[in-house]
Amino acid sequence: MQGQSQADEFIPAALASFGIEADEIELAVIGAAHAMFWPAILELLELDAGPRAAERSPDLSRAPVAP
Repeated sequence: MQGQSQADEFIPAALASFGIEADEIELAVIGAAHAMFWPAILELLELDAGPRAAERSPDLSRAPVAP
């Protein structure tokens, strides 16, 4: 099948490996969600958060304090 993305091949195989049966409609919904969210996920993966130090004992009820 020419013109298929890697996701079109990977998603059904991954679901099958977990024993999950998905029909064409479910695969279309999964594919649409993947197309919508994957570009943003790739941007997050490329984000360089290296120069930031981890907060020690963060107070999760408040916003982080700027350095």
